[in-house]
Amino acid sequence: MAEKTFPMTQEGLEKLKLELDDLKLVKRPEVIDRIKVARSYGDLSENSEYEAAKDEQAFIEGRISTVETMIRYADIVDNTKTAKNEVALGKSVTFQEIGEDEEETYQIVGTAEADPFAGKISNESPIAQALIGKKTGDTLKIPLPVGEIEVKIVKVK
Repeated sequence: MAEKTFPMTQEGLEKLKLELDDLKLVKRPEVIDRIKVARSYGDLSENSEYEAAKDEQAFIEGRISTVETMIRYADIVDNTKTAKNEVALGKSVTFQEIGEDEEETYQIVGTAEADPFAGKISNESPIAQALIGKKTGDTLKIPLPVGEIEVKIVKVK
């Protein structure tokens, strides 16, 4: 069975590599030191510092495994085959809701690098699914949890 790939930009891959380095070279050694110190306090059955450090260690090890898998199966997007004005993974799209003055801009990225608060939405999100393949000037309906909105694509870059 083929492994799942993780579509992402080159920038997203570099960010994951930096996170992996931080986890392995900084956070892992820090938590190991905290475990050693907590062990020195004696009875581990009632040692909350030890339990907290072990929980953090489990989280860090799980995140290392996840990030390594995402890096191993990264699928770097290549937009050279899409038109300059076509919405695709890795591109930024600016659209305006019909009847509104304000424009919204999002970069469509893979799930591994999605960060809605930074304007990066997953290619698997309903908004991105509706936008992908459309072009500058197109009008479309985007499904929302409470209905839908009609938007016009203003710019793609």
